[in-house]
Amino acid sequence: MTNVDISGWGAEPPLFVRLLAAEAAATNRTAAAQRIGMSRTAVSLILSNKYDSPSTAHVERRVMEVLGQIDCPALGEQLTVERCQGFYQRQAPTHNPMAMQHWRACQQCSFNPNCGGNGNAAAH
Repeated sequence: MTNVDISGWGAEPPLFVRLLAAEAAATNRTAAAQRIGMSRTAVSLILSNKYDSPSTAHVERRVMEVLGQIDCPALGEQLTVERCQGFYQRQAPTHNPMAMQHWRACQQCSFNPNCGGNGNAAAH
């Protein structure tokens, strides 16, 4: 796994950039580009924050569609990273036993960056 420099985005790069960087680090820029259906050049330009377009919305949409999904072990279905974050970041739902069971599972899940798990999709 190689390190991908996304410092051009500042201290807090957008989630889609972090996900794309994680994919490029785990494979390479060419494979990451193929996976999201874009060119290697476009991926390199996005990662360095030098993409010459008025908006990166279409790139963000592609990245989130392909890389922004995780398999939730508690629900047994695919969730977006944002939905997953919503589950583990919310307050304990003490009013609903089923929701509380799910919340407890989220607190120990490897996708929750607060428990230091391997699956940490939210921090990518």
